Amino acid sequence: MSFGCAPSSAASFSASAASARRVLEPAEWAAAGIPLLRNPREVVTGLHARHRPTPGTAVVAVLDPDQRLRASASFGHRPVPADGWMLRNALLDQLRRVIPHDLRRRTPVRTAVLLYCREGETRWTEEDGAWMWGLRDACTLHGLRCGAYVTLTPDGWQVLGEGRGGRRPTAVRGPAPRTAAGTAEMSGIPSQRPRPRDTADDRPHRATAHR
Repeated sequence: MSFGCAPSSAASFSASAASARRVLEPAEWAAAGIPLLRNPREVVTGLHARHRPTPGTAVVAVLDPDQRLRASASFGHRPVPADGWMLRNALLDQLRRVIPHDLRRRTPVRTAVLLYCREGETRWTEEDGAWMWGLRDACTLHGLRCGAYVTLTPDGWQVLGEGRGGRRPTAVRGPAPRTAAGTAEMSGIPSQRPRPRDTADDRPHRATAHR
């Protein structure tokens, strides 16, 4: 007769709780084979100049195989407990507004990167882990490669998992973003955009094409 050790109920609960949170730890992110940005400073400064994010703003961008910007969108994120599933849905909504999916391709061609502007230090937080989970899952569902995750804080910017960063630009406090904004730069790709209904005080989600 042989006896084995069954996992304790506490350990099982801990594992299920971590799974339910839908958060990626830094080691899991590093093992995911995320493609490196050739020029992260250029990407960060370009998105910052385009969207001017304040703390609590996320900017999702889609790059072509040459890492040129093809589409981007920014949106406000309300401070709620980190949940990658909710963040995945928010990212998917933005991607669907600014760029068609690539689900018919056998291998993803375009890459999505995420810049999140927040308070605090540049080191990893559980909220970052939820954004990482959400970005990875959103890319899978939209037919994109999962790219870099970048934080923008008062101390500067940092590409998590790569150890690359800089002091400029930084997160600057300002009015909380009331709505989302989107831009698209797509050659030969029809823009997916709703009918414009902008007003001075209420600007809905939008995507504009630049040729």
